[in-house]
Amino acid sequence: MESFDVRLNEHLGVFIGLEVVGALFLILIVAETVLDYKTGRRRNLNESFANGFIALVNTLLDRTLVGAIFVIGLLFAESFAFATMPVAWWSWGLAILAADFTYYWMHRAEHEVRALWAVHSTHHSSPEYNLTTSFRLSWLETLFEWIFFVPIVLIGFDVIQVLGSLLIVVVYQTWIHTERVDKLGWLDGVFNTPSVHRVHHGSNPEYIDKNYGGILILWDRLFGTFEREVEPVVYGCLTSALTRQI
Repeated sequence: MESFDVRLNEHLGVFIGLEVVGALFLILIVAETVLDYKTGRRRNLNESFANGFIALVNTLLDRTLVGAIFVIGLLFAESFAFATMPVAWWSWGLAILAADFTYYWMHRAEHEVRALWAVHSTHHSSPEYNLTTSFRLSWLETLFEWIFFVPIVLIGFDVIQVLGSLLIVVVYQTWIHTERVDKLGWLDGVFNTPSVHRVHHGSNPEYIDKNYGGILILWDRLFGTFEREVEPVVYGCLTSALTRQI
């Protein structure tokens, strides 16, 4: 099997493309922040600045030690793979689907397993919901999240495909962290959309532990965790939300 560096260079375009999309999203995030502040939608930018700082540290960690642990863990698992999936255009589609399915279960575990929730709750702790909220990710999650993707490697998917597919799932979710996009009709029943994901961030009793999907929300519909946005969403973790209501 070719070395990791050689395989990475062969598919470098995928990662460069994701970097470009990320840069475009960053421009969109700044634009939304400025617009919200100018129109009075946000009283101050403290939460947004906090989210930006969290993102900066995460970027540094993902490109150094923590990111290396993720890659090394999957490369180690690859040595035990009992099949080999060819790297082709069609296998990329399957890899993205597999990564999205795995993301659903990882995300669900991060809500339902108390130790994992203690880490993941950082993402849900803000009382605000805007594009900067997509940056609000724990600095520790990457240390263990790679374990959930080991089965995909074991059944034969290339580590490069797994990493690229996971990044596609994660980057996709940037745009759904906004209140500026209303319900999207039938799309809300197929894909993870702003309306669907607002529910996921809600601390309303009917919204708790719902809509775990990354790109497709079909997983939630299949496994009984889907909920549509009906009542106005109260953002934040349950205890902080209750405090604001008292």
